[in-house]
Amino acid sequence: MSSIPFPLEFVIQATPISSAGSSEARERWERIVGEHARKRLAGLVDWYWLDDRVTSVTILYFPIAAMQGDIDNIVKPILDGMNSVVYPDDKIVERVLVQRFEPGVPWSFSGVTSQLGRALDTQRPVVYIRVDDDLGWRQFG
Repeated sequence: MSSIPFPLEFVIQATPISSAGSSEARERWERIVGEHARKRLAGLVDWYWLDDRVTSVTILYFPIAAMQGDIDNIVKPILDGMNSVVYPDDKIVERVLVQRFEPGVPWSFSGVTSQLGRALDTQRPVVYIRVDDDLGWRQFG
């Protein structure tokens, strides 16, 4: 048995639910996020425990059309969905990076991991999530 092997990356082919959505929709989305994280973890390790390592979360959203609403509204339901699955509580998340990539806007990636590649090759809408314990973001300058 070991702690979660970070970075943990997974992909969800769906439109994320906003924190401004109905409580039923948010709870359903949080369950979906948790199920996808659990499934990815099951493919990486047989048994693991949750610890309180400081983490960062990257969320990349590839919508099918121009996004309606604010990008920051998709963050909380995703973080909450990983509670008790990826970390004991999302209060250990120290940094969140979130970005949307709307159709027709040019962009490119280098150093693509297998899961990010999967997201890039998946029909939109798709959400790529990466949880990492690398503290490199604490170094400035």
